[in-house]
Amino acid sequence: MHPPDDDVARRGELVVVTGMTGAGRSTAAKELEDLGYFVVDNLPPSLVRDVVALVDDSRGVQQPVAVVVDVRSGSFFETLEGHLAQGATGRRTTLLFLEARDDVLVRRQEAARRPHPLQAGGRLLDGLARERVALASLRATADVVIDTSGLNVHQLTDRVAEAFGSDDATRLKVSVVSFGFKYGIPVDADLVADMRFLPNPHWVPDLRHQTGRDPDVAAYVKGRPGAEEFLEQYVPVLETIAAGYLTEGKRFMTVALGCTGGKHRSVAMTEEVTARLTARGYDARAVHRDLGRE
Repeated sequence: MHPPDDDVARRGELVVVTGMTGAGRSTAAKELEDLGYFVVDNLPPSLVRDVVALVDDSRGVQQPVAVVVDVRSGSFFETLEGHLAQGATGRRTTLLFLEARDDVLVRRQEAARRPHPLQAGGRLLDGLARERVALASLRATADVVIDTSGLNVHQLTDRVAEAFGSDDATRLKVSVVSFGFKYGIPVDADLVADMRFLPNPHWVPDLRHQTGRDPDVAAYVKGRPGAEEFLEQYVPVLETIAAGYLTEGKRFMTVALGCTGGKHRSVAMTEEVTARLTARGYDARAVHRDLGRE
């Protein structure tokens, strides 16, 4: 069992996430969810096949599934290896094991102010020792082992994305949204730019009933003074911000370009910004929120 190399293999994958308490299971699960996995926490092995079938039926196509288990699952660990060996789900199965040094786990547990599930009123180190014994066989058979002792949250998510994402999973996904100010600024926008500094095609009779997606309107908007200067300066700014987002572990960015009604200027400029970002290797898509509302 090994991590997939492409999207096709990834769709038929089942990832079992386990490891030491405080080693980052929740962080890994969140990243897998961001990568498109259907994530289930603390699922008994007898239900894995049913959940996989349910996910496939509800989606119409196979979706990668991740199951998160910990030492509190009890009997799960007694039967988990058998279920993986039997290939009960008919899926390619990968076991991800997260671990860290005891001193690191102690610091994390103390920071969280939560007792270890196997501490049983004793010392935290005693609980960690029991957990290592309980997980020893799974650790020995794991396909992917990540020691998170020296990793921060962003570094761990990067490691998970590298292991289980598609080829472009580590690229930033950019949504460029056109909108009309009279309908309100998109609430999910990370960045907002105002295209009302450009002349409005609404006042050109031949263009009034067209939109920014029509070639005549697009040429008019992009040919106005200041349009090209804006594009030449704004797109590099977006690239700088995108690089920072990736460094901080953020994989989605929403850029909103607005004009009065979201029909002409913002639409044309959104299409152009999207095209330029795509040409630079970004996974960018144009979304026209208010087009057609007038």
